[in-house]
Amino acid sequence: MSKDVFVVMEQRDGEIQKVGIELLGQASKLAQDLGEKVVAVLFGYQIKAQAQKCIAYGADKVLVVDDKELEEYLTEPYALALTQIIREEEPEIVLYGASSIGRDLAPRVSARIRTGLTADCTGLAIDPETKLLQMTRPAFGGNIMATILCKNHRPQMATVRPGVMKALEKDESRTGEIVEKTIDFSQDTHGVKIRKVAKEEKKTVDITEAKVLVSGGRGIGSAAFFQELGKLAEVLGGEVASSRACVDAGWIDKSRQVGQTGKTVRPDLYLACGISGAIQHVAGMEGSDFIIAINKNDTAPIFDVADVGVVGDVKAIVPKLTEAIKKVKEEKAAK
Repeated sequence: MSKDVFVVMEQRDGEIQKVGIELLGQASKLAQDLGEKVVAVLFGYQIKAQAQKCIAYGADKVLVVDDKELEEYLTEPYALALTQIIREEEPEIVLYGASSIGRDLAPRVSARIRTGLTADCTGLAIDPETKLLQMTRPAFGGNIMATILCKNHRPQMATVRPGVMKALEKDESRTGEIVEKTIDFSQDTHGVKIRKVAKEEKKTVDITEAKVLVSGGRGIGSAAFFQELGKLAEVLGGEVASSRACVDAGWIDKSRQVGQTGKTVRPDLYLACGISGAIQHVAGMEGSDFIIAINKNDTAPIFDVADVGVVGDVKAIVPKLTEAIKKVKEEKAAK
């Protein structure tokens, strides 16, 4: 009989990634509604030391596969290992991050164990009557939100983008069970070997990690205005972000895109400049703690989710706002 909520913990260079920690938080809520446990699945090499971190963030049990074959992510050995664990443990639910790794791994595992998979979920909940997992995601270009059920197959599986779910506070006093598992990789015929890992050095902060985001949309008029948004972001101690329209126009790199086809963010402050507020964009930033919108169209949908709305020309307002904040900071520093 299927039981427990499993979270596939993503790790890179032996460090657990944020999306797995976020999923442990959501899994804890789901497991509580089901009266079951949260089980973290941790793959890697010399990775066992990270198991206690999983417990501190909500796992009741950690299944560790520590093997040289799993040091770097490769599709076949990871899929083989996870498929074997799912068949042995028979989980009720399995959650993955919708990262490059999760998006590669999850569909291959779902095909092998013949169950469904709902991708890029923005909401997960347990139906109080049927106890089925309700997996909600945007559909038809983001124009509707679809709730999907997997009634006849187990486990119920979903991928969730980084930044969508909220992690629990770390609790070092939590205790849990750590179980080491062994996988037979002799049947692995992936035929691929990693010769070298070439890493790109990032000079800017990932927007999903930023506490403050100044985001530009089509209303800013040109790529040049991102320089003004950058100045505002600098005085606020934040980062620049963008809607899809600016990325499609070639004004800014896709790594800065917020929305359904970009990144999901939860900053303390989200400043939307010249962004109309299409549902596809809102889906990626509505979890922000405080939202300020600047738009010359007083009926723009962005005002429906904003905590503070400013109706006016973003090109006139942003430079003045930057100067005003600078002045306040200088006055405080002089005291």
